[in-house]
Amino acid sequence: MHVLIVGGGLTGSDLARMLLKEGQRVTVVEEREELVARLRKEIPEANIVVGDGCEPSVLEQAGVRKADVVAAVTGHDEDNLVVCLLARQEFRVRRTVGRVNNPKNEWLFTHEMGVDVCVSGAHIMASLMREEMATLEMAVLLRLHRGDAVLVENIIRPESKAAGRSVRELELPEDAILVAVARQEKLVIPRGNVQLQPGDRVLALIRSGARAQLAEALR
Repeated sequence: MHVLIVGGGLTGSDLARMLLKEGQRVTVVEEREELVARLRKEIPEANIVVGDGCEPSVLEQAGVRKADVVAAVTGHDEDNLVVCLLARQEFRVRRTVGRVNNPKNEWLFTHEMGVDVCVSGAHIMASLMREEMATLEMAVLLRLHRGDAVLVENIIRPESKAAGRSVRELELPEDAILVAVARQEKLVIPRGNVQLQPGDRVLALIRSGARAQLAEALR
């Protein structure tokens, strides 16, 4: 995979370093000469292009037409939006990622503006805190659809209000489906009449935002 990163600051250089370790091809666009020198020294495996990533000619020079992903991670939200919009509408790049520096600007980073994935530090931290506060007993096993849906596992404790109740009696959120119940050496299909028992490991597919509700129903 070829990833084109616009912005060679700490975020851009760290992202490039991680992608290179995974075996990806990386090009970094940066216009500040002092950062260009550091990038060439610290990540010599990356292709470094000097210039303003908001300029179509610079993106062309960086090989944008052959890029699988364009990540705009400069310290300026307006620049990141311009890069994503150019990558999508002008060069038809398959995927774009836009960094949001000011949370107040997050509403602008939409598909209509050429942004497939919006990355906001504040948003990520809030999501992580919500997940941690939802429950310490619910483990995320798999993330699907860019993290919007998750497969989780929850252990039914002896003191849980769900213990001894049938699946149909549980007040599950609308965005949750019980997938399976691991009971000792057996796998039980959680039909409506199945009663949950202490020690059951309940697997559920839910939207990320419904984790807290599901945790409350099984607590």
